[in-house]
Amino acid sequence: MTPVTPATPVGLDHVRTIADAVLYEGYLLYPYRASSHKNQSRWQFGVLGPPGAAPGSFAEEPGMAMQALLADPDEASAATAEVTVRLRFLQLQVREVQRREEDGSHTAVGELTVAGVSVLSWDEAVECEVDLGAVPLGGQAGSTDELRTVPGGEETEPLTDEHGRAVGRVVRRREPLAARIRTRTERDDGYLRLSVSVDNEHTGTATDKDAAIRASLIGTHLLLQAHGADFVSLREPPEAAARAAARCEQRRCWPVLAGAKGSRDTVLGAPIILYDHPEIAEQSPGALFDSTEIDEILTLRVMTMTEQEKTEARATDPRAREIIDRCDAMSAGDLQQLHGLLRDPHGPAPVPGAAGTAPAAAAAPPGDLRDAEPAAFDTGGAPWWDPAADAAVSPGSDAVVIDGVAVAKGSLVRVHPSRRADAQDLFFAGQVARVTAVLSDVDGGVHVALVLVDDPAADMHDWYGRYFYFAPDELEPLPDIPGTPDSPEHRKENLS
Repeated sequence: MTPVTPATPVGLDHVRTIADAVLYEGYLLYPYRASSHKNQSRWQFGVLGPPGAAPGSFAEEPGMAMQALLADPDEASAATAEVTVRLRFLQLQVREVQRREEDGSHTAVGELTVAGVSVLSWDEAVECEVDLGAVPLGGQAGSTDELRTVPGGEETEPLTDEHGRAVGRVVRRREPLAARIRTRTERDDGYLRLSVSVDNEHTGTATDKDAAIRASLIGTHLLLQAHGADFVSLREPPEAAARAAARCEQRRCWPVLAGAKGSRDTVLGAPIILYDHPEIAEQSPGALFDSTEIDEILTLRVMTMTEQEKTEARATDPRAREIIDRCDAMSAGDLQQLHGLLRDPHGPAPVPGAAGTAPAAAAAPPGDLRDAEPAAFDTGGAPWWDPAADAAVSPGSDAVVIDGVAVAKGSLVRVHPSRRADAQDLFFAGQVARVTAVLSDVDGGVHVALVLVDDPAADMHDWYGRYFYFAPDELEPLPDIPGTPDSPEHRKENLS
């Protein structure tokens, strides 16, 4: 067994921001208090449970595995081509508060007030990283099999009152962990397939839920960094690699390209499915942990908490304290920033050396290719969601050409639903509808708003703006139909 040793990888700072978001997702849920029911069952993602857990402990599966694809290096670099494999996870740490009794003994309690400050018992976590070093890709690479251990431990922190008298202590305990990491390299259709599996090999028996999570690897994920070779996207593989990519198998771990856009040297194997080159939203001021909750909504919720609730949250966990303090310190401008930014979807093409949208402020390294920062729309002071924010858009007069016919407000069309976005669409098949507006979204898509001609409530729907929306390719332009509300005959009768 080889114990875990600290590692300080170079060039992974950007990827680490994403990996840390994966590592702590679900670590602590709003309202960030130990007494909240939501925080009685945590650690939703990437949990590898102990293999010897009893059925009643509800432990997670002990293993995960992923396969990544690499371009086969040329002869010049084949001898030195390699992939560095790093395993990262959280080790649960029980924080038990104990009150000091008059006889000098200690009693475990859920809460202890020390010098006017509440100290709570709680389950914390310690970050762990296993660095397997380099896995060779060239020659007879074959496979590797290593067992790495994480030591357990116990530390005691005395608690003293304002007079320096010992009133209790905090005891932190961690279970020892063991993880087996296996790698295998094989060729497939001109590419290299790298398989990595991780298994929890804790030797004890967990009899209940608490014992099982204490012996688990939490938030488990992999960071793979290639040297002398390039990874292939499994989400959007090149045509030549499509068959080999389709044969890659994943089990509770999904690899995506990570790092600067356009780079192919790093893969993140995450317990949640991501896109290639994931990024933290530039407007996000910090982690919130609450299962991908929208930052703006969650921040506003934190601001509505009472001072008593905030005090308990701060006492629950140091990371909860950071969240509460950050939200309390936010200005109106900071909150506005959380609302996002309306951008021109047809902005400039990528240019070499331009700064990207990653959180880091540093300039891109030479030769790096990132998306240029797209210019924001000039809304003239109007809120971005207000139609007046873009004077070039006029849903009441804009038109879209369908089968050579300009369709605009007042046009008649026959509906042929094909996208099945809503089961209700099927009831509109073959129906005649009147166009009320032609709208464009920020991605350049066109949507046609309709009311059904035969709907007795069509006028009422039009009055309060309740429309049905279809894509242009789902509509058939029609000539004016005598007797319909928008036919020339009907309009003439209304004027007479």
